[in-house]
Amino acid sequence: MAEPRHHWVRAPHRAARAAAHEQLALPPVLVTVSAHRRLRGPYTAVGSLLRALVPDALTRCPEAVRRHDVEILSTAPELRGVVPASRETLTSLAVPKERTRYYSRLRTLRIAHGLVEFLTEYAQALGDGPHTLVVEDLHRADPTDQEFLAVLLRRMDPALLTVVAHTGTEPLDAPLGEVAAPLEPALTAHCLTVHGTAPADLLPAGPAERAALYVAGDGTAEDPRAAEAYELLPPAGRAALHDARRLELEALDERSLSLGALLWHAEHGSDPSGAGAELLREASNYCTDMGFYHAVLDYGERGSALVTHESHPRHWWTFLAKPANAYAGLGLTDRILPLWERARALSTDPEIHLQCAYGTAMLYTRFLDDDQRDHQVARGWINTAIAFATRTPDPKERAFRTAFNRNGLALIEVREGRPEAALALLDECVARLDEILDPGEHALHRSVLVYNRAQVHGGLGRHEDAVADYTSVITVDPNYAEYYFDRGIVLRRTGRSVEALADFDEAIRLSPPFPEAYYNRADVRAELGDVKGAVQDFGYVIELDPAFVDAYLNRAGLLTDLGDLPGARRDVAAGLALDPANAQLLAVQGQLHVAEGELAEAREAYSAALAADPEFAQAWALRGELAYEEGDLAAAAADLQRAVQLSEDPGLRFNLAVAYQDADRHGEALGLLDTVVAETDDPSARLQRARSLQALGRRPEAVADVRAAVEADPELALPDEARDLLG
Repeated sequence: MAEPRHHWVRAPHRAARAAAHEQLALPPVLVTVSAHRRLRGPYTAVGSLLRALVPDALTRCPEAVRRHDVEILSTAPELRGVVPASRETLTSLAVPKERTRYYSRLRTLRIAHGLVEFLTEYAQALGDGPHTLVVEDLHRADPTDQEFLAVLLRRMDPALLTVVAHTGTEPLDAPLGEVAAPLEPALTAHCLTVHGTAPADLLPAGPAERAALYVAGDGTAEDPRAAEAYELLPPAGRAALHDARRLELEALDERSLSLGALLWHAEHGSDPSGAGAELLREASNYCTDMGFYHAVLDYGERGSALVTHESHPRHWWTFLAKPANAYAGLGLTDRILPLWERARALSTDPEIHLQCAYGTAMLYTRFLDDDQRDHQVARGWINTAIAFATRTPDPKERAFRTAFNRNGLALIEVREGRPEAALALLDECVARLDEILDPGEHALHRSVLVYNRAQVHGGLGRHEDAVADYTSVITVDPNYAEYYFDRGIVLRRTGRSVEALADFDEAIRLSPPFPEAYYNRADVRAELGDVKGAVQDFGYVIELDPAFVDAYLNRAGLLTDLGDLPGARRDVAAGLALDPANAQLLAVQGQLHVAEGELAEAREAYSAALAADPEFAQAWALRGELAYEEGDLAAAAADLQRAVQLSEDPGLRFNLAVAYQDADRHGEALGLLDTVVAETDDPSARLQRARSLQALGRRPEAVADVRAAVEADPELALPDEARDLLG
């Protein structure tokens, strides 16, 4: 029997795709959805899928719904009355004028992973065999749906849920910016491709009927004659069809329609610069807040075609400012400055000039590549923003805007190496807002100020102050996962591993899956002795991000400790396939060769590690230890000497001292062991020092070292020469 596979059906039109689909031997269809972004914008396919499944999932697997409520409500807002929102944050609750934090572009990737896990749990809960999910019109999908499908195809077992993806034959649109999970490579890697060639299923023959069906289908008909008939309609006739369809959709009262079909009908109806521009403005604001940045760029371009600075200044500013935010979120920083310059050239509104000044400052100190950053230029622009802010008439709003922009100045101070000046600014901002604002006013930005102060404290090594500030923001915003994550990192640095573990647990509970949280939890679990738990977490990191090289490295080390050498070898091989010159992986590869008795291969791996990183002390030490085991004392000493030069680790000095002793270089050995004993008071180091003291004729001191070693560790195994010293 053939191994189950996902399927990619490619054909130039729907009828051909449907005919090719019918030839496939598939499990029963669970649901069929369209991904055409004109229907519902971002997450068109995902939202349709969730609206179909979640009501049943609330009965079959309610805990899965609860665990993934953030992902579900972010992508299917119509379910807000069905699925309780249990993890709201100050960011998600902030009213538009108080929104000062925006999501990372990776948030949609986290959402995609969470949704795949929800769908897996639901498919398992069905309990009646495999099913099929059909996603049509994927070549017209928003990047959010593309990303979800790419993750789904990689992670979903086709024996549980077979995905059938329908696209046209043209190359898929590549979203702007860096793409974490591109769709076309995922289709190629995880699907059997099926090509359809059936004749097109054309719309009815009458032009008027074709045009009406084109509008009723929200512009998704593929028959080119439909679009042609639509274009031939008189403008008033086209607008009337759009207006009527818009009323039908508005009656459904479904939020996601306002990100897709409603927009299209409003911008082509009888009032494009009024109702059309207003709906596009609302969609731009919403998608900016949600982190759906590609849609923001689309809405900005469409809105800018409907209004001008003179005709609708409020809308014009939205269609310029929100794309600037989106470009920043997508890492397309070279496209931002022209937007600010255009705004400054056209507007005399002080509010617009304030925001442009702040945005330009952040561009030069934060968003541009290192070789393009100019903190002095940034300082000039942020001072301009502060000057505008201090002219705000309302005292409370003036205090907020001034603090907001002085927070930007604090970032510049940090970037220029003046963290103490940044702390002073942040302290002043926090104190001023606490003094003038009521407790609940601008809660989000006030928490951001304290969070930024925590980061500066952490950078200065003031870990207790950082923990105190992180704790403070957690108190007012207890569902924001990153606060726990960042506090966990600081707690770990201070040796409070149990508390750090609790924080990483909480970050994982509160957020859609992201690999860094599991990676850090794995490290802490390993420190606390939970090696199997750490291995499991590193495995999940790799499941989320197969290119996470350090997860392969760390898991390989743990698998070696567990005696799973084949597993460790697989991880090293996988890591080196991603990063062939990774010195740490090459060093682990050498250790695995040693464990298998493959000494020549081990030496080659250590040498490759040193070629990749000549400053890598551990590789020098490992190659030196290998030479020592092979009896090449000169080579061992040379490599261990280099390791000691590069590292303060007393264990390396101990090993070099042993090599010196075996080469009868006791004077040099004694100098090294003196420092080791002074630093560690290690009984084994005392015992080893006694050997050199005896060889140098300093018997009383040698006897004293042996006695001290035995007192410190009565179970210490003594060589014959040490016993002889004790008489």
